[in-house]
Amino acid sequence: MIIDAYAQNYRLADAIQLFEKMPVRDTVSWNSMIKGCLNCGDLITAKKFFDEMPGRNVVSWTTIVNGYLQFGKIEVAERLFFEMPVKDVAAWNSMIYGYLKFGRVDDAVNLFREMPSRNVISWTSMIDGLDYNGRTDEALIFYRKMVDSGVQQSSNTLSCVLKACANVMALHLGVQTHGQIVKLGFCFDEFICSSLLTFYANCKQMENACKVFNEKLHANVVIWTALLTGYGLNHEHGSALMVFEDMIRMAVLPNQSSFTSALNSCSGLQALDKGKAIHAMAVKLGLDSDVFVGNSLVVMYTVCGNINDAVDAFKNISEKNVVSWNTVIVGSAQHGQGMLALTLFTRMIRDEVDPDEITFTGLLSSCSHSGMLQKARCFFEYISRYKPTVIKLPHYVCMIDVLGRCGKLEEAEELINNMQVKPNSIVWLSLLSACRMHSNLGVAERAAESILDLEPNCSAAYVLLSNIYASAGKWSDVSRMRLRMKQRGIMKQPGCSWVTVRGIRHEFVSADRSHPLSEKIYRKLDWLGGKLKEFGHVPDERFALHDVEEEQKLEMLSYHSERLAIAFGLVATAEGGAITVMKNLRVCGDCHSAIKLIAKIVGREIIVRDSTRFHHFRNGICSCGDYW
Repeated sequence: MIIDAYAQNYRLADAIQLFEKMPVRDTVSWNSMIKGCLNCGDLITAKKFFDEMPGRNVVSWTTIVNGYLQFGKIEVAERLFFEMPVKDVAAWNSMIYGYLKFGRVDDAVNLFREMPSRNVISWTSMIDGLDYNGRTDEALIFYRKMVDSGVQQSSNTLSCVLKACANVMALHLGVQTHGQIVKLGFCFDEFICSSLLTFYANCKQMENACKVFNEKLHANVVIWTALLTGYGLNHEHGSALMVFEDMIRMAVLPNQSSFTSALNSCSGLQALDKGKAIHAMAVKLGLDSDVFVGNSLVVMYTVCGNINDAVDAFKNISEKNVVSWNTVIVGSAQHGQGMLALTLFTRMIRDEVDPDEITFTGLLSSCSHSGMLQKARCFFEYISRYKPTVIKLPHYVCMIDVLGRCGKLEEAEELINNMQVKPNSIVWLSLLSACRMHSNLGVAERAAESILDLEPNCSAAYVLLSNIYASAGKWSDVSRMRLRMKQRGIMKQPGCSWVTVRGIRHEFVSADRSHPLSEKIYRKLDWLGGKLKEFGHVPDERFALHDVEEEQKLEMLSYHSERLAIAFGLVATAEGGAITVMKNLRVCGDCHSAIKLIAKIVGREIIVRDSTRFHHFRNGICSCGDYW
């Protein structure tokens, strides 16, 4: 019909004009006008035509019910549904879908039970809706009932079942469903194939995912992206990036999801060069301003130590959402750019984006890393007073960290004791870490006791308290802590640093001599040691946490993992470029002082990301301002 054609092209006025000129209007004409108005987003006119319609049928009623559901007016849709004089299966299915879409799951279940007859769409809607609303176990029970009732399954049903199996890692049922897919001949259906890949990836069965992928030569971007995302989900980031490269080679044009997954894998590997290449490709395809791609770019540059490019990527996002703002604010906090984080927050409020709990975590963290105690107090008081439902444990951890870094240990301890929620070990560890910084043994022992009451085998508590004892020269207490760890079978996490060069990750532990370039690395370290002496660096023996001779202490400090990684970076990369080092623990205080001078000696920027934050060393100065 011409009316349908006008409506499909959003020429509603022309459709209405033609309808009014019709000498005879049958039910089909009226229904077409109602549907056309809804397709053009005009619910009021659609209801007007529905009210004026002389002889409504079940299609008329179902169309207007769907219209109200489309506009989120579920109560009106519900009233109209129950006013319907006759209901067919499609009408029941529409109302069930509406209930599930708006989270009224129990109403959907009750309505489903009242249905006089059900078809495959009824069952599929229930399975998909229950899974969508987090009731996946019930969804799978409905699937079993569907099979028992003898209803023929569609490809959409099987795709929904695979998605549910992936969400709860129901491997056995998923494999059975795969067998049913083969039996019904749906193997090469693109949505089924994508769902199978996601299912096997979620269940940590990448070998089976690859088998499914390799059954056919695929040109569909969704299937390629499912495999790419699956590898990333299983932390096989190198394989994920190989899939992305193969995808380009096969002339399959990546979409937003493809770029997001590939960039996430670059973040996982801290592969800045590959991330930049993928960024350039996104620019060529005009996807760099997409919110999902843009958010992933911000994360990738932040994780790889380049906060300036992260901010540029953020600015380029055309329609920023709360995730965009949170990502750049948290990234600024990690890099010690406290004032930048606050400036971004001001712009966020100006753009009328409502901050959430992650926003405030980022702001408190930025205050912590920049020593802004009063601003942190203001934010924390604001959350406590005006957004009490938002305040969570991470906010307390950040506030305790701020107080601890500023030396307000007793106030931090009092805050913990007066918390509205029960403190966990992470809260107490934040205080214990601050005690290490300020050598406060009394508070440290109370904090450690509270941690071990909650988590008796917490290695971090033993190690931190042992280090505080060592710094205070209490070697008998150090021995006692180490003996308790040995008796309980608690292992200290070894310090490890790594550098990624040309896509290959090079890892080092303290005094490591296993690297093929070990001889050159140690020669470079010895040369740097001589230069450090010339610049007046005196090693801080408090960070040599063993009761050994002075000479051994100096050697221990000189060969910490971060220094080995830096020396390797100096040997293996071109002069002038920045060196980015990642460390799994906090950088040691003596190394921090030494790296400032090393950056000045070699005339290069050295970026160190430890377990807490990023440090940017340039020309003898660290971005943290020695506040870390």
